Amino acid sequence: MFTQNLQEYFNKLFSGQHSTKIKIFSTIGIIWMVIIGYLVWWNGISDPGFDKSFKWDEWIWFGFVPAIAPFVLYLIWKKEE
Repeated sequence: MFTQNLQEYFNKLFSGQHSTKIKIFSTIGIIWMVIIGYLVWWNGISDPGFDKSFKWDEWIWFGFVPAIAPFVLYLIWKKEE
């Protein structure tokens, strides 16, 4: 049920059938993930230690989860059509 709703949401989003408010929130979520990804990358490069790799766990918790959480809540609480 959840995956079907998620697939439906993305199909509507990419076909242009969503409202302007949903498009704005989606754009903000994507921009948030990109900015946090850049900051995590920069933090890894600037680290004085030996490990200069990208810290995926930081990006997931600080970039991906906060950007996806509002959409999951939207799918849970949206009214049935």
